[in-house]
Amino acid sequence: MLPVCLGDVVAFNSNDSGGIADSDVPTLLVEYADSIAEVCLNRPDRLNALTPDMGPSYARLLADLDADPAVRGILVTGAGRGFCSGADLTALGGSVEELRSYVTGQSLQTLPAIALSLGTPVATAINGPCAGIGFVLAVSADARFVHPEATLSTTFARLGLVAEYGIAWLLPQLIGRSAATDLLLTGRTINGLQAEELGLATCAADPVSAAREWLVGIAENSSPASIATMKRQLLAADHQTLEQSIDASLVAMSAAFDSPDLAEALAARAQKRGPKFAGYPAQN
Repeated sequence: MLPVCLGDVVAFNSNDSGGIADSDVPTLLVEYADSIAEVCLNRPDRLNALTPDMGPSYARLLADLDADPAVRGILVTGAGRGFCSGADLTALGGSVEELRSYVTGQSLQTLPAIALSLGTPVATAINGPCAGIGFVLAVSADARFVHPEATLSTTFARLGLVAEYGIAWLLPQLIGRSAATDLLLTGRTINGLQAEELGLATCAADPVSAAREWLVGIAENSSPASIATMKRQLLAADHQTLEQSIDASLVAMSAAFDSPDLAEALAARAQKRGPKFAGYPAQN
């Protein structure tokens, strides 16, 4: 769990401005260390269920972190014993119309795609119950680390809903159509070990530490500009033929040859030292 320490942790409330919170109970916390920004969903008493305002605030926060060249990786986890139990239905009063407004009136629709569309690598640490839109947020990262006893579920079918937030596209990309169909249609709950067996996540006794280690490794060894370009390539490749992907890569390769990062990497290898790459998005 994130330590609440002034200077290390920035607290955000889910309000219209998305600014720094005055409240003693911020809904989002951010800790900066080793060029990694650790974002914590902070409603542990509700298993970090999302309120109507949390979604837009979360989206703005990740976009702001992505725009900061000093941030080389983003880690997302949940406070307490859960990751995110989904939308906070109690905050909606149980009304279908309020739920409709919650989904269509906020920027929740963009949440699953935001982590994939960022130039900065994103890893999620699934430390406990993870369901509904919380499941979508967790699996839409570039990498997922899960505690063996954490529970994961789509839940949509059991609420009379559908495969929301693009999960019908995302889940088959990760685990194949058959396994994705099973999880979506049954709405059943799986644990971390089963998630690893499906190829959905990597099991770790301490998923936060595992996610941080993965991100730090990227930050220390990989070009931020290269990472941003490759993330765009991966998204585009799902809609391209092999020939189109090759053509696009040739254009990107030409730009890479003119990048200072290639010269720095070659110099670092010759001098047997670690590279000092320029930050993303400063040079883009």
